[in-house]
Amino acid sequence: MITKEATPVAPAPQAEDPAPPRPKKRQRAWDEVPRWHIYLPLGIYLLFTLIPFYWILLFALRPSGSTSLVPWPMTFDHFEKVWTERQFGTYFENSVLVGVATLVMTTLVALAGGYALARFNFKVKRAFMLALLCSQFVPGALLLVPLFEIFAELQMINSLGSVILAETVFQLPLSIILISNFIKNVPYSLEEAAWVDGCNRFTAFRIVVLPLLRPGLIAVGSFAFVHSWNHFLFALMFLNNQDKQTIPVGLNTLMGADSVDLGALAAGGIIAAVPVVIVFAFIQKWLITGFSAGAVKG
Repeated sequence: MITKEATPVAPAPQAEDPAPPRPKKRQRAWDEVPRWHIYLPLGIYLLFTLIPFYWILLFALRPSGSTSLVPWPMTFDHFEKVWTERQFGTYFENSVLVGVATLVMTTLVALAGGYALARFNFKVKRAFMLALLCSQFVPGALLLVPLFEIFAELQMINSLGSVILAETVFQLPLSIILISNFIKNVPYSLEEAAWVDGCNRFTAFRIVVLPLLRPGLIAVGSFAFVHSWNHFLFALMFLNNQDKQTIPVGLNTLMGADSVDLGALAAGGIIAAVPVVIVFAFIQKWLITGFSAGAVKG
């Protein structure tokens, strides 16, 4: 039997692999800008910010009459002068008392008002919120005369209580709004679970809600403290005796009509600024968290 040999079939030519596409030029994203585009403007801003502080340190630490651009030889005579001769120790104590009292009163009242706005519904709620917002557009100088007459009737002129009360009243609108928005971010179900476990409303608030409000309370309290520490107008109008005045008014007494003691003024400015810088250095983390969380809901 004769068999035919199969004719070998030539393999089909394989298609050549296409050339790899040429990589396109990658577009630079906004977050991939060169570093010097970020550091250069920040460095310029930092330079213009630190130069005034260096100038204050220069006048406070170099001897009187010196024109050197470096505080050497260094002296602390200006600090000793303002602390003892210009009674800055008394001014400092008064400012601490006003700041701490304003902080405590503002925080407590704002906590109660913010909880009421966040958890209860009543007819004039929107009108009350609108009044709080509108009160921020009223400058304190417009209310000096009415406040002076009220404090005079209450015999509170030349008392630190008048300054504390005025500062608290002007800090409350913004503080209540911030605290109420922060409380809204706390789930209402947490309080309901505490009620089921037998807690009343106050106990549930103290145990469940209050620990979660720490960043907001720190933000509100620090804002009230710094504002009362730096405020000049109320202390100037309501306090007459030098023993009752605060640091901003004390700094104003260092500037005479004909001459200014620059060394003493610079030393007083550093004394006034250091406590605020220390406070913000310790609370900046909670401060940013508190203000950002308090601005989420309205």
